[in-house]
Amino acid sequence: MSLLIAAVGGAVAIGGYKLFENKQNEQMTFEEKQKVYFANNPGSEILSSTGNPDFTEAAAAVSPGVVHIKVTMTRRASQGGGGSPFDMFEEFFGMPQRRQQQQPRQATASGSGVLISPDGYIVTNNHVVEDADKIEVKLTDQRTFEAKVIGRDADFDLALLKVSASSLPFVKFGDSDHVRIGEWVLAVGYPLSLQSTVTAGIVSAKGRQIGILGEQGQGSPYGYGQPQEPIVRTAVESFIQTDAVINKGNSGGALVNTRGELIGINAAIASPTGVYAGYGFAIPVNLVKKIVNDFKEFGTVQRGYVGVNFREVNAAIREEFKIDDIHGLYVFDVVKDGAAAAAGIQKGDVLTKVEGNIIYSSSDLQERVARLNPGDKLKLTYKRDGKERDVTVTLKAQDTKKSATEEEASASATEIFNKLGASFTPASDAQKKKFGVNSGVVITQVHRGGMFEYFGVERGLVVTHVNGKPVNSVDDVESALGSTKRNIVRVTGVSESGTTEFNFPIQY
Repeated sequence: MSLLIAAVGGAVAIGGYKLFENKQNEQMTFEEKQKVYFANNPGSEILSSTGNPDFTEAAAAVSPGVVHIKVTMTRRASQGGGGSPFDMFEEFFGMPQRRQQQQPRQATASGSGVLISPDGYIVTNNHVVEDADKIEVKLTDQRTFEAKVIGRDADFDLALLKVSASSLPFVKFGDSDHVRIGEWVLAVGYPLSLQSTVTAGIVSAKGRQIGILGEQGQGSPYGYGQPQEPIVRTAVESFIQTDAVINKGNSGGALVNTRGELIGINAAIASPTGVYAGYGFAIPVNLVKKIVNDFKEFGTVQRGYVGVNFREVNAAIREEFKIDDIHGLYVFDVVKDGAAAAAGIQKGDVLTKVEGNIIYSSSDLQERVARLNPGDKLKLTYKRDGKERDVTVTLKAQDTKKSATEEEASASATEIFNKLGASFTPASDAQKKKFGVNSGVVITQVHRGGMFEYFGVERGLVVTHVNGKPVNSVDDVESALGSTKRNIVRVTGVSESGTTEFNFPIQY
């Protein structure tokens, strides 16, 4: 009897510990999860080569963690003008038909992605998945999974996906701040519809801006008229440039060092032909870490802003404004009530350093700020009247830009999830108590083109039930979507104005 009691007590203790351990793991950042994994599973260290480079160990370690992403999207061929994705729904229920109906056609595209945790989180580029109805992920061992979008942002060209699997291979994070020009690197991905492919080259530059993200030059005094209010640039470009061969399909794949550590996510090539012509560009992994953790925790990027409109100092700026600075950022305007204004920075100042490091280009400031959250502090040095001053800026929040997303839903629960056009995060106990509910997820972002935007669903709504089932997590939402009947998704939510129910049509 004593032996039985001891055995039961031991089982209860182990079960309680495991429950606590799982909860702790869920609250960890991706970087912390990786550190725990490699501490518990030490492997032979992959050393940098000397003499003739040998990349075999790094390639073998990384390749299983880089996946092939295939997306299916719906394009509509117009029959006499543009059409709403809900025209068929409106006609069926006798609602006024505003435009002639369009005929859908299926299109496909592909890219790459990088597994960053054993439980199925994948980082890729936003442009790889932004128009997807269905996302399929294929591993090097030929296993195939359907993926859902956890979060994505066009300003960073990053997206976080999730597949339902465990014990998956993944790529270890490196430190992009320590990347050196001239260092050997590998690009791993699925270019030109080929299977897993590894190419080698060197880092040829850092902090590159090539003008492919967002609306470059917004608010510039050299554009078509000066805006009444300064426009804060939101796109962030600070690419690692490499001459490792990168082609179409490499987007979202891994750029790794010779130790097999992820230092960047491949995003673009410089090419007059659309194929490799010498240079590729990768998003630094230290920026990636911050963005994907935000996606996982909040569903959207938490950004802090300095609140200035600036131009890089060059010969024209020096001549026009009679300054003698060689490097830095000339402040053309300061956002009213912004972080810079609160710290005393004024129009005409020159930002010369960030955290004690010289600012050579706008990417030096933008990437550093993009790694921080609203409320974080940043040390800036600026010059006014020939004298440098140090100031601590407390970053402020700004409404997150909406990004384009899916246009209509298709058959599976994951596809429907992606086509709702929203990001979610679990509601806190305080939010549940406030609205008197026992379940809920908060809509953190409403994407352009999705059903939520079409029907006017706003951020901040606490979704309590989907198809009549209570939801407390992203996985709960997807699971509930699996019970969609007669092509209608029922969503119940609660806000300050009370309880609301939406019925969304799904067209197959």
